[in-house]
Amino acid sequence: MPSQTIKSTNVPSMRNFLDKLPPLSPTLTMLIASLSREDVSFAKISELIEKDPVLAGNVLGLVNSSLLERRGRVSSVRHAVSLLGVDKIRNSALSMSITRMWDKMRTPPGWSTAKFNKHALAVAMLADILSQEFPLNYPEGAFIAGLLHDLGKLMIAMCMPREYGEIEELITETGRPPVECELEILGVTHADLSGEAMQAWNMPKAIEAAVRYHHSPDLDPTPGAPRSLALSFAIATADEYVNQQGWDAGGYASSGEPASLFPIEALGSAEVQRLLDQFHREFESLSAFV
Repeated sequence: MPSQTIKSTNVPSMRNFLDKLPPLSPTLTMLIASLSREDVSFAKISELIEKDPVLAGNVLGLVNSSLLERRGRVSSVRHAVSLLGVDKIRNSALSMSITRMWDKMRTPPGWSTAKFNKHALAVAMLADILSQEFPLNYPEGAFIAGLLHDLGKLMIAMCMPREYGEIEELITETGRPPVECELEILGVTHADLSGEAMQAWNMPKAIEAAVRYHHSPDLDPTPGAPRSLALSFAIATADEYVNQQGWDAGGYASSGEPASLFPIEALGSAEVQRLLDQFHREFESLSAFV
């Protein structure tokens, strides 16, 4: 932490930040709500996607992509869901809906929405894969938490482009962690803003905590089942790995020390490599559609 906080005198209130966010679409709201329901059928997910022609077209494009190496063309969303399963189609629909929402927002010069989307998708996909291997307190929220973990960066860039540039300069000049530089310039971090956005959108508490503590998962107070980890550990580990691949969120990269906090090494090197191979294969397929 910086020893002396030098906050901008023009920092808007949290309400100003949140007011800049677009409302969630009805389709996106219902997709998120379906995460906590174990009895969601492929017919229900298909119905939600079919109500959005653009989303339905993108889902069909994904299923029919050559990367899936299927013979014959899939022409209905219901057929697509039956082939890939509810979880994969829902995650694909979530990522497509959210990235489309960001594309409509005005951002400052130099901001790359494409890089931001790529980073968010990569973290979401790897966190989801990790959630299938380790006991987490809310595994069904791994994908959406990964998609939204860096939303606070977008909020800073959008609401305070000058201060965003100052944060970049301070990181470059001092080599200090980005969250420290955010605190010095703004008095708040992008992770804090992400958490506040989750609260404003009435996201489940575990998702709110996962994005708020993705740089400090050991401080996450979210209760979990016995022997389970907070969801923030998976987001932190995925974020660290994705940054190491050079797929940062655009602007200044976030770095921390989360990778050592998640017991992924317990799987053994061969099993870890299997998970990473799965991640890269699936990411290559889906990233072409966001």
